[in-house]
Amino acid sequence: MPLQRAIAPDGIGALYRRHHGWLHQWLQRRFGHAFDHAEAADLAQDTFMRLLLRPRGFTSDGDARAFLCSVARGLSIDRWRRLQIEQAWLETLSAQPESFAPSAEQQVMLVEALHEIDAMLRRLPEKARTVFLLAQVHGYGYREIGEQLGISERMVKKYMARAMLQCALLEAGLEG
Repeated sequence: MPLQRAIAPDGIGALYRRHHGWLHQWLQRRFGHAFDHAEAADLAQDTFMRLLLRPRGFTSDGDARAFLCSVARGLSIDRWRRLQIEQAWLETLSAQPESFAPSAEQQVMLVEALHEIDAMLRRLPEKARTVFLLAQVHGYGYREIGEQLGISERMVKKYMARAMLQCALLEAGLEG
C-alpha cells in the first residue's frame, strides 16, 4: 500500500474543487429524504472542515471520496442524534405547563447538556450504558439491574463506577 502523506492547505483547496460538488450531490441522493439542499451543503462543508483540521493524504480520487463519504456519514449520524435529542426535549417541554417553561437561555443550556450526556453515554460499553440508564433514569436498584441483565451485583457496581467516572470526567472538562 502506498504511503499516504498529509496534503498541503493548497492541496485541500484542489481536493475541495474536485470533490465538493460530487460530495454535495452524494449527500442529497443518500440522505435527500432527511436533509434539504442547505443541510446537505452544510454537511459537505463540515466534512471538508474536518479535513482541514486533520489533514491527510490520499493515494487516489477513489481513496479521497471513500474518506469523504465516511466522514460525511458520521457527521450525518451526529446531526440525526442531535435532532432526535432536540425533538425529545421539545416534546417533553410541550407537555409541561407554561409556568414551568425554562427561559430560552436555559433551554439552550439544557439541550447542550443533553447532547453532552448523549455523547458520554455513546462512549460507554453497552452494558455500562444500560446499567447507568436503568439506575439513573428508571430508578432500579443494583440487585434489580443484575437480575434483569443476568450479571452479578458486583458487576453492576463496576459498570456503574465506570459510567460515573465518565460523568465526572465530563463535568471536569477532561472528557469531551
